[in-house]
Amino acid sequence: MTETPIELELSVKPSQSESGRGLQPPPLFQLPLTDQDPSDNDQQTQLQLERQLSESNPEAQQQAKPRWINPRRLLLLLLGFSLCSAILGLFYYMHYRHLNSNIQTVTPCLSPACRWASARLSISVDPFTQPCDYFLFSCGSDILSPNKGGRQRGQDIPGHPQNLKENAGRKGQRKEKIPDRRTVLLQYLREILESNDRPVSSAVQKAKGFYHSCLDTESIETAGADPFLALIQKLGGWAVSGQWNRTDFNSTLSLLMRDYATFPFFNLYVGRDPNEMPRGTTKRYIQIDQPDLLIPVQWNSKTLKSQAETQTLRPFLESCQRYLALLGAPPSRSMIHVGTFISLSSELAVAAAPLHVRLSRGQLHRRMTIAELQKQAPAIDWLGCLRAAFHPLPLFKDDHVLLHNLPYITQMSRTIGKWLTKHELSTSSPVHTYMVLNLLHTLIPALDSRFLETANNLSVALGEAEGVADRWKRCVFETERGFDHVLTHLLSERTALREAEEIVQNIFSSFKSTLHELKWTDQKSLQFVMKKVESLIPRLWTTKEISSEAELDLLFSKVTVGKKSFFSNYVQLLSFWRKRRSQLLTGPAEAADGSLSVTPFFLGDELLFPMGMFIPPLFHPTYPRAMNYGLMGFLIAKDILHLILPDVYSRSEMVHTVGECVWAHYLAVTKEAGGGGGEFSLSAAQQQEVWVQYSALQIALQAYHRSLKNHPRDTSISGLSHTRLFLTSFSQVHCDSDEYSQFMPLEPSFLITVICVNSDLCPTSLQCPNKTQQQHSLGTC
Repeated sequence: MTETPIELELSVKPSQSESGRGLQPPPLFQLPLTDQDPSDNDQQTQLQLERQLSESNPEAQQQAKPRWINPRRLLLLLLGFSLCSAILGLFYYMHYRHLNSNIQTVTPCLSPACRWASARLSISVDPFTQPCDYFLFSCGSDILSPNKGGRQRGQDIPGHPQNLKENAGRKGQRKEKIPDRRTVLLQYLREILESNDRPVSSAVQKAKGFYHSCLDTESIETAGADPFLALIQKLGGWAVSGQWNRTDFNSTLSLLMRDYATFPFFNLYVGRDPNEMPRGTTKRYIQIDQPDLLIPVQWNSKTLKSQAETQTLRPFLESCQRYLALLGAPPSRSMIHVGTFISLSSELAVAAAPLHVRLSRGQLHRRMTIAELQKQAPAIDWLGCLRAAFHPLPLFKDDHVLLHNLPYITQMSRTIGKWLTKHELSTSSPVHTYMVLNLLHTLIPALDSRFLETANNLSVALGEAEGVADRWKRCVFETERGFDHVLTHLLSERTALREAEEIVQNIFSSFKSTLHELKWTDQKSLQFVMKKVESLIPRLWTTKEISSEAELDLLFSKVTVGKKSFFSNYVQLLSFWRKRRSQLLTGPAEAADGSLSVTPFFLGDELLFPMGMFIPPLFHPTYPRAMNYGLMGFLIAKDILHLILPDVYSRSEMVHTVGECVWAHYLAVTKEAGGGGGEFSLSAAQQQEVWVQYSALQIALQAYHRSLKNHPRDTSISGLSHTRLFLTSFSQVHCDSDEYSQFMPLEPSFLITVICVNSDLCPTSLQCPNKTQQQHSLGTC
């Protein structure tokens, strides 16, 4: 008797994955109709049981029924009926309670953020109601074949973007997905900068004032080129206008480096020496590198030199002529100055080399003193220029610097010396004109639309841009460059730090568990990777040295922002950057990226997660955890796997195996959908990206289940069960704009199909109607 209730309990207890789905129970466990009296149901149940008992005892049926029932037998019969009723009542109660837990106890989230998310989900393609269409959009290249000789991927596949033109009545999925992370962050910062929610600190007011002065295109257009022409006169004029005070070369160069963050002949930045890092040193050095040349050049692998090509020189020449015309240069002189500018640029470019070439030649991080550098490249007053760039820090001749292309530096010095000597008595001064045009390039973002259009037209001609960005996006970018400390502080104020920290720690924990489950080539490989991973300290990236509004106000105390002078505001920030550069040389270690960072990165033994990752609609503290883990949890796991991939790929065969398994599923489904063309295999980079994203989804799901186990209560949206909401939220993830998106051969949401194969995680089958079940024979990956 004591075992019967236990058996009944086990028979109705669902698997963990089924809990909360809201599915209708099987007929055996249906509740009575709502308009039926429960007592009537009990009477029917007792009659059915009495009938079953009588049918199960045929001998009793053959015996004549006594006219009077023995009282003892009657008592036993009543006790039996009571016991059966109690058992059925217990069964009924357990089932009713369980069914209610599936249907009614999923607490809806009613916050404004959740209402917005619910509205978005309502117009998005649901992977569980439209399984044939939702996943067949492709990422990366539209050509399946590596040599671009194959059939285009989306052809004949229902729901593919290539076919949307033929199905104008069908809603496109791309526009309904959440934008990429960088776009989301730009939109969020825009809302912050345009908000007037409460009185703010002086530094915040200056950041907002700078942003709004950037948006004031009417004032910028009215000013035209006058602000830059006035600045040229402040620097002593230039030969293009026929008015030049013959300023000293090194004096002008020092001034450009100190006040205008312009480095025409070489680049400066601050960093550690990698040769000292194994010893744990934190000392940082001035690093000197080749400049970002304005003239477009390409590396010639035969001559082992950089050179300009005719097809790129023509649009570059046109842009230079256009700039001089906008600055009022007489047409008769314009071509002469453009010609000498291109000639000098070409000579400087000869010794420049791409990073991989400099790395292969061992030209990076070459240490020498400033005095030794002066002997190698005497045309530059190195001590004077470096003191100007890092004012007010004291620098001396015996201080060490790190060079990254000494051959370029020495060639640059010889070239400048030759041009200065050649034009010593001339009034044309090509070297001075070269510096002024580099200053113009620095200040183009602060000038009117004619300069911006000229710069963009050149970028388009060189294949480097697709068009002019929205003005507000430009202004957010420029504001971040000058006020990144302020924006990071504002993001920190608006980020739910506890919830963000919790999801980071949970995802990182699941990530480490996943590493243990991989098949490694040997035990040493696992130990090598785990030693590196265990040494990492994951944390949110907040600005350590600037932790209050008072400190921000002090940092920007000498910056004044005018409402109608964006050019003046911009020039002030160029000078302000010098102070930041000086602080990097002597202050505590600081992350190089600004508040626009959207992916984690290493800083020493820390794995830092920027505040800009944890913003709506990707993350919100009021969201159900299922939504936060399905969106942000997946992205965090993907980012971590990208960072650690080089160590895993060479030591585990799982990357190749899982990548090919997922691809086999994709080919099976696209064949069913009429796609065909499945003979092409994935490249190594594509296998890696498929493994990364598939593993990231598993890690995020595992982390969510752990979180749900530790904290069983979770809200929901649109009445979806926890796991279904997790997967539906994940299906909103865009292909993303990270550097690896080009290698993802399929839409990320297709990974739901692979997860759901032979699995009880999914609330419903993802099979297309009237199609074969071929993909199920592939099994899980």
